[in-house]
Amino acid sequence: MSSSKQVYLAVIGAGGVGQHFLTQLTHLSTTHPALSLTLISRSQKCLFVSSFADSLSLKTWSSDLSASSQPVLTPPEILEYLANAPGKCILVDNTSSQEVADSYPSFLRRGISVVTPNKKAFSGSWGLWSDIFEAAYTPSNPAGGLIYHESSVGAGLPVISTLKDLVETGDSVQRIEGVFSGTMSFLFNSFAPVEGRGGKWSEEVGKAKELGYTEPDPRDDLNGLDVARKLVILARLAGLEIESTSSFPVQSLVPKELESVKSGEEFLARLHEFDGQMEQFKGEAEREGKVVRFVGSIDVERRDVKVGLERFEKGHPIATLKGSDNIISFYTKRYGSNPLIIQGAGAGGEVTAMGVTGDLIKVLQRLH
Repeated sequence: MSSSKQVYLAVIGAGGVGQHFLTQLTHLSTTHPALSLTLISRSQKCLFVSSFADSLSLKTWSSDLSASSQPVLTPPEILEYLANAPGKCILVDNTSSQEVADSYPSFLRRGISVVTPNKKAFSGSWGLWSDIFEAAYTPSNPAGGLIYHESSVGAGLPVISTLKDLVETGDSVQRIEGVFSGTMSFLFNSFAPVEGRGGKWSEEVGKAKELGYTEPDPRDDLNGLDVARKLVILARLAGLEIESTSSFPVQSLVPKELESVKSGEEFLARLHEFDGQMEQFKGEAEREGKVVRFVGSIDVERRDVKVGLERFEKGHPIATLKGSDNIISFYTKRYGSNPLIIQGAGAGGEVTAMGVTGDLIKVLQRLH
């Protein structure tokens, strides 16, 4: 797509996933010497080269960024900055910023490719989704930038690329089902194990928080919206026009009495008052010889999407998950009664960054 071999890279978000990505970029640069890092930005710091003949150091970027006194550029300013580059450009957005997500169509229209794990760009309004893909490269729109977002679902697992391959090769995707949250996977594998009794719900949530499996406020995991955002993305890729996460039922595991408490600490301190509710769900499943799990499902043929608790036989792949693994099953015409299953770590900075880096490699291959 470009006669120029040099490719210019701007990275927004340098903590968490971004930090792991930049570490992986150091390795990638040894096999892609034409890749030039020109800008790194985080919430209150920005570092960029004044001449595109130069590039930022991947060895000292962290200290250089901390010491930088350059102004923090807004997404429109970053767009104008990259528009002056003498070759192809790629924006890597490692944030969860809605402001940055809203800017993707502008970058793509200017031929700047976008690589991101940011779910908000693809699970927000249908209008933004449409704007992004109308602006992106297609054979009929060769001037548009490329867009890759594998890590917006399942971290480094090849969930989105697999679904796109199924659809684009003409398979009929009938149903998608799975455990899409590492947090929920860990919680239910501990709370309602296939073997043994499991702990109290409030204690398992507290343990998950201590181990770093939950958000600082566990309600952000337990309300089901993270799973719902991932289902919106997959449903759209499967051909359903889903407007938003409010377009289908999402079961929240946050007791109504605790929805408005002021902090995550207060929520955890009072959660034990509602252990009986979760014990009831677990007990009902046990009496059927089953276990309860928190899953998302998309019935493409019926246009039915839902998130919540379901019961599974103890030998079912969803029931036998370990640790914080994700599992996603694609039921299609081609695969028949045996679904195509993807399983593995679906959360964590390092594996999420791997998905981002993998997408970057795909963009570089297509640009050259």
